[in-house]
Amino acid sequence: MTVSKTAEKSSEKPADSAKGRKDAAEAQGQGSTDALQLGELSEQLGYVLKRAQLKVFENFLRCMASLQLTPAQFSVLLLVEKNPGRNQTEIASTLGILRPNFVAMLDNLESRDLCARIRSTNDRRSHILVLTDKGKAVLTRAKKLVATKHEARLNDLLGQANREALIEMLSKIANEF
Repeated sequence: MTVSKTAEKSSEKPADSAKGRKDAAEAQGQGSTDALQLGELSEQLGYVLKRAQLKVFENFLRCMASLQLTPAQFSVLLLVEKNPGRNQTEIASTLGILRPNFVAMLDNLESRDLCARIRSTNDRRSHILVLTDKGKAVLTRAKKLVATKHEARLNDLLGQANREALIEMLSKIANEF
């Protein structure tokens, strides 16, 4: 007569079963102190870009903590400032932000009195985005923080020549890939 592995396990004494689980948990705990091996993942450009983006965004958020601006919100305010009279669809499309997400972001920016939507005189279905006076002041402060803290840290890390080369390479991927 043969006994299946399932039957063998079910015939274990409760103490033996608990000991086995404890040994397995200890083995897992010991392994977790070692860094995971990334293998080929560390050579995947997409993975490395994403990790770098996360670090850059973390630093950006720390720099902007006093103004409570996210990278996306800062980008919207910059585009609105540089492109007066453009509608929200154009701004969202340029930044690659989905319409529902963009509407929620605009609601937030409007509730903070940083920008306003004005119905277009050319197309009543469309809204033009404008910065409020408070939005202009916040953007001025944000640009100074970005330049003196966030971008300065990246410049210190990379150096000017590498920074320019990286921007060129990333722009090529964004525009041609």
